[in-house]
Amino acid sequence: MKIIKRNGQEMVFDNSKIKNAITKANLSVDDVSKRLSEAQIDKIVAKVTDECTSMGRAVGVEEIQDFVEFGIMEQCAFEVAKNYITYRYIRQLARQVNTTDKQIFSLIDCQNEEVKQENSNKNPTVNSVQRDYMAGEVSKDLTKRFLLPEHIWKAHEEGLIHFHDADYFAQRMHNCDLVNLEDMLQNGTVISNTLIEKPHSFSTACNIATQIVAQVASSQYGGQSISLAHLAPFVDVSRQKIKKDVENELIEACGKADPEMVDKITEKRVRAEINRGVQTIQYQVITLMTTNGQAPFVTEFLYLGEAKNEREREDLALIIEETLKQRYDGVKNEKGVAITPAFPKIIYVLEENNIHPESKYYYLTELAAKCTAKRLVPDYISEKKMKELKEGNCFPVMGCRSALSPWKDENGNYKFYGRFNQGVVTINLVDVALSSGGDIKKFWKILDERLELCYEALMCRHNRLKGTLSDAAPILWQHGAIARLKPGEKIDKLLYGGYSTISLGYAGLYECTKYMTGKSHTDSEATPFALDVMKHMNDACNKWKAETNIGFSIYGTPLESTTYKFAKCLQKRFGIIPSITDKNYITNSYHVHVTEHINAFDKLKFESQFQALSTGGAISYVEVPNMQDNIEAVLQVIKFIYDNIMYAELNTKSDYCQVCGYDGEIQIVEDDDGKLVWECPNCHNRDQTKMNVARRTCGYIGSQFWNQGRTQEIKDRVLHL
Repeated sequence: MKIIKRNGQEMVFDNSKIKNAITKANLSVDDVSKRLSEAQIDKIVAKVTDECTSMGRAVGVEEIQDFVEFGIMEQCAFEVAKNYITYRYIRQLARQVNTTDKQIFSLIDCQNEEVKQENSNKNPTVNSVQRDYMAGEVSKDLTKRFLLPEHIWKAHEEGLIHFHDADYFAQRMHNCDLVNLEDMLQNGTVISNTLIEKPHSFSTACNIATQIVAQVASSQYGGQSISLAHLAPFVDVSRQKIKKDVENELIEACGKADPEMVDKITEKRVRAEINRGVQTIQYQVITLMTTNGQAPFVTEFLYLGEAKNEREREDLALIIEETLKQRYDGVKNEKGVAITPAFPKIIYVLEENNIHPESKYYYLTELAAKCTAKRLVPDYISEKKMKELKEGNCFPVMGCRSALSPWKDENGNYKFYGRFNQGVVTINLVDVALSSGGDIKKFWKILDERLELCYEALMCRHNRLKGTLSDAAPILWQHGAIARLKPGEKIDKLLYGGYSTISLGYAGLYECTKYMTGKSHTDSEATPFALDVMKHMNDACNKWKAETNIGFSIYGTPLESTTYKFAKCLQKRFGIIPSITDKNYITNSYHVHVTEHINAFDKLKFESQFQALSTGGAISYVEVPNMQDNIEAVLQVIKFIYDNIMYAELNTKSDYCQVCGYDGEIQIVEDDDGKLVWECPNCHNRDQTKMNVARRTCGYIGSQFWNQGRTQEIKDRVLHL
């Protein structure tokens, strides 16, 4: 069994240290009659050891000290307890003199387990990642001590809410973007004080796009999305240039240029350029390292419906086809073996001209299905369902799921590209339920109190961005990614009127419903309660929106490390409650619990009603086995998505053991200390540096492994097909 020290370092559990601490507190009591006996001390140590073991995870020092306090009190040794608590308080004050030094040194030495597993797409041994984490620790310290009200930070630390990305809050940075790539390519932009004019070829446009992506990623902390439709016009630019070259070559070689031959050679070269351009995007995105220590979290939007004419649609189809083919092939690891990359994330839009076997572009959907079965991507948006929910519009989410609300400019035209999300604060619905003790009236009262807490925290995010000058991130605010403001101009006008959104996240709807009703929210008797909770949060957002003119919306939080944090906080506050706090994770947003047996179609249909209420973004998934030999079944799921739910994905596995070459599923097992570790079932390799594992974390692919809570959640997942 392991413990997590205050600096994040993981150590082997040693109950002799517990006994030493109790003994010291015991001897500090002058009156011998009020001291504990040796047998009582041993009893406390044994109980604390059992409590730590029963947690099924590495226990924090603070949790152990809480167990010790309760154990001493149970023995009625109140003087000993007082001295123990006093000593603990004095040590806490001493630590508060400087709260960041030990954290920083432990992450530099790669000993901070919490930081090492905080982000499944960051390698914590790399200098650039460590620099980002060091800056993040300082930012969190400033946020805690100066920037947030004390009660907000206290609620964050206790797991009542989660104030996302506190490690970036000291800077005036925001969350996610829909990059206006069209404006930047068609009208030019500026990167690092260098004017970038409208490109004269498709390959150049792709190269510029990757530079824009890298610059944007270094200016905010969330995901960003670009549309391949914005690159499509440059295919014909290249075509016309290539055609002239071909004509000249044929005339020079043959004395004449046969039109049919010209067109044939031209299209062959156009496809070659598309191949090079798409490859540029894929490899640049994977190999670029931004200032936050990871590859850009970028999503590519593949939507034929965005093309402005038939020529452009045909060219866009060529780009989409090449994008899917290259992702299907994967990228080579250091051993030269093709593996599944985490980025770019890909969203493929299902529409009437690609969803039916007789549709013109059905071949693209078939290719997408093959890619999904092998590489976990693309994800799927149903044009039909999205238009039903978004005032007749279909557009990409920002990053992994954050969705804009429809917004019109002064001319009454809908606008989506060039907009962004200000940030997220998540409410822990499980804590609301447990705090109510199952009393329904008390539940709604506490929910309102916690929502007001979230509102106050969200306004801190909003007010932190107010007054930001466009000079803080020229690529965003001055050169077209979001806006074209003047130097020195404030971004404030972009924070109001719904132009940008700000998100109320939520987590644990399943556990919340289970505790309050005794049933899963999939049970017809419990579903109305779960829906009422969603509607109540929507009502709160609508109220805040009306009062402030700010675009509040509710958001199905993609808990990554936070699922573990919330679980630990719930166990500390309420103990182990079967089916509620007995796991080291809580359920993402409205999702069906990962252990619940339900078929893929019923799951998607059930979750669609909650997705419709999660207006600020949500994604559903179904867990499937290896489907590479059953593409027809994948296509059936895709067709069901088109007819029933706005945004969904299929989760499969894509692994490789570098020791023995095994490319089946790498498994999760318990080591001798009870810790969950990854193991090759063929050669039993457990060295994470010698294996490639890709899993859907919570809407996006992770490839750098996860904390114990998320790892347990991945292990517990059941198949839906």
